[in-house]
Amino acid sequence: MADEKDSGRYTGIDRTNDRPVYVIGGGPGGLAAAAALRERGIRAVVLEKSPSVAASWRRHYDRLRLHTTRRLSGLPGLPIPRSFGRWVSRDDMVRYLEKYADVHELEIITGVEVSRIEPVGDDWLLHATGGRQLTGRAVVVATGHNHTPELPDWPGRAAYTRELLHASEYRNAAPYAGKDVLVVGAGNTGAEIAVDLAEGGAARVRLAVRTLPHIVRRSTVGWPAQRSGILVRRLPVRLVDRACALLAKVTVPDLTAHGLPRPDTGLYSRAKDGAIPVQDAGLIDAVRCGKVEPVAALWSLDDDKVVLTDGTRIAPDAVIAATGYRSGLEGLVGHLGVLDARGRPVTRGGRTPAEAPGLYFTGYTNPVSGMLREIAIDARRTARALAHRIARQDARKH
Repeated sequence: MADEKDSGRYTGIDRTNDRPVYVIGGGPGGLAAAAALRERGIRAVVLEKSPSVAASWRRHYDRLRLHTTRRLSGLPGLPIPRSFGRWVSRDDMVRYLEKYADVHELEIITGVEVSRIEPVGDDWLLHATGGRQLTGRAVVVATGHNHTPELPDWPGRAAYTRELLHASEYRNAAPYAGKDVLVVGAGNTGAEIAVDLAEGGAARVRLAVRTLPHIVRRSTVGWPAQRSGILVRRLPVRLVDRACALLAKVTVPDLTAHGLPRPDTGLYSRAKDGAIPVQDAGLIDAVRCGKVEPVAALWSLDDDKVVLTDGTRIAPDAVIAATGYRSGLEGLVGHLGVLDARGRPVTRGGRTPAEAPGLYFTGYTNPVSGMLREIAIDARRTARALAHRIARQDARKH
């Protein structure tokens, strides 16, 4: 990384309290928004609670690779290097985000957590670590889609005697070699962890499935699923559902005999509700050869046993819950009336809530067209909207 003097970075807090635009979060969404604002001549200061940027990426499991292509995953102003390959690894993504911050000379303050924001006239007051109060002319919230791990309060959880962890704590299969492991949740994370365990030496791997997943090939004859997701975004949902069902019959084998039948709801209908399809990263082959065994959903925990919804009682050595995340925005902005019933922002990108003008959100959707691609689009829209807003404010003062 470039040094602080060259890159515009600093660790003190006193130089930032002159009404910049504050960006909360130093992940892809926050960095992209800050770079797009800087490109328009607007000072943006990124506040990151962790010691470095890309904190959530650093914590992901070792096996992780992007399910979106390198070309369609770059942030504004800097493509992902071709040397990283088509499907970028976790470590390379971290390196890319570090370089992105340096190339764009972003102002980033680490170790500062914002607990609450509130409007004060045309400005925004941020309550941060150590009792600090910062005043900005606008705020971009980019704390991330996968912010707060969600572990269901299953009956018997408190008294369960065996290992139980959320997928956010999983790194690799080494600690589970020779063990019987139950992975709960058949989304992309659960499917990939199950495959990682099977390939990494676990004695038995079961995958507890509550909602049957749509499984798609990450790429078919060189054509990535992400490009299809981009093309169909504005087509009628029923039409896309039918097309996806036909494609699945051609490209994905029927796994009914192995305990994983095709879902009876449409792929795009499900995606519209936020449930994106599972990109095959080895799950199909692992299920077909019995290395990963689909089982019924987890119902409860009983001492050292797991009770499934079909009444089966099993005793795995460990349970890994790939049960998703919450945005965790309630404490930060919940008092402003800008969240929906699920705790997600009611606006995104260049739109600001009517109840909270000057407040923007990015990175809280996970569309079939790819989260990083949408983050890049949102960054430009946010910067454009903020430039117009600031120009209007300045014009009123003169």
